[in-house]
Amino acid sequence: MFLRNTFRILAMASVAPLYALAQQPGVPTDWDVQKLVIAIAEQSARIQPLVEQIRPKEWVAKGASDTYVQQWDSAHAQAQTVKLSADNLVREPERLSAALDTYFRLQNLEVVLTSLIDGVRKYQNPALADLLRSVLSENSASRQQLRQYLVDLATVKEQEFKVMDEEAQRCRESISKLPSAAQPKKKSGKQ
Repeated sequence: MFLRNTFRILAMASVAPLYALAQQPGVPTDWDVQKLVIAIAEQSARIQPLVEQIRPKEWVAKGASDTYVQQWDSAHAQAQTVKLSADNLVREPERLSAALDTYFRLQNLEVVLTSLIDGVRKYQNPALADLLRSVLSENSASRQQLRQYLVDLATVKEQEFKVMDEEAQRCRESISKLPSAAQPKKKSGKQ
């Protein structure tokens, strides 16, 4: 009974700091993160039809590098996977891996599209290039907010891990100091 009560007290004491960390100012709530990620997904969805209009295979006939075709394939795939990654993050906004995946996919899409925009301007349609750049610029603020959320989330996860590790060490120490239950003495062979 004593061990059970001690364990309950230690467990409650170890959860309290975690609850305090989850309520830290500066870290957005799950609701705010979900709104941000939904906005990112919507903005990224606007990129998809624009990417569909890019025709890098036609550029090659005009003297463009074959690299544009590979970049278009990458941009096309990334535009689709940003949405899937964002959906995962909306479902589980506290998952650092989901947040990192969404951020890196979004960043990769921007890098590839920036290069493609130059090709669009030179070999296809300057107005389409301007439109792509405009949509990317709209995503910039959301991407920066997501980046800040990643930093905040990583900080909280590190603090949670530190608290859990300290509590685990404290629990081990407390348990090791408890008197062990007396072993029943073995009776001698004759009774």
